[in-house]
Amino acid sequence: MAELAGLEDPRAREVNERHGDDHGVNLGRLRALAKRLKTQQELARRLWETGDTAARLLALLICRPKAFGRDELDAMLREARTPKVHDWLVNYVVKKNPHSEELRLAWSADPDPAVAAAGWALTAERVSRKPEGLDLAGLLDVIETEMKGAPDRLQWAMNTCLAQIGIEHAGHRARAIGIGERLGVLRDYPTSPGCTSPFAPVWITEMVRRQGGEAS
Repeated sequence: MAELAGLEDPRAREVNERHGDDHGVNLGRLRALAKRLKTQQELARRLWETGDTAARLLALLICRPKAFGRDELDAMLREARTPKVHDWLVNYVVKKNPHSEELRLAWSADPDPAVAAAGWALTAERVSRKPEGLDLAGLLDVIETEMKGAPDRLQWAMNTCLAQIGIEHAGHRARAIGIGERLGVLRDYPTSPGCTSPFAPVWITEMVRRQGGEAS
């Protein structure tokens, strides 16, 4: 914890706080520290228990993802107060855990929008990597009905799922683009030069173009 405090950078904190993250550690330096520590599951659990955002991010980098139980991960997600901790927990730990599919189903139906967002993030992962058994048309039905009015984090996760369906599954591509056009979610999202817009029709079209396919 003392070493983490020594990595605190006021400028980094200012940038992070604009995105809802209450820490001031440069993530490159945090990753370097994690690389030095290597995998230490017990230390990871102790760091998580501090409740400190930088400590929790470090914990997620040095933990053993498959060592967590289902209920433990569920509790950790509900404790993850900041967007970066939430994202790293889902992407670096839950996706590699044997309980990920069980949690995906449970979280997707959770009334807490932050928890539901994690479920949708896991669903987007399955859409692109392991779509067998998914009802893609049913997912599009839910997105079409609920995405427009969803809270920001949940809306972003649903939009990612929409884009992945359109990118990876040509048979659903036209409908996915149509839903994106009608809902207009993230149409005006500011995008840096050289980056792809998160607006689903643009995102889908660009990624399909890069893959050498047809967008429509």
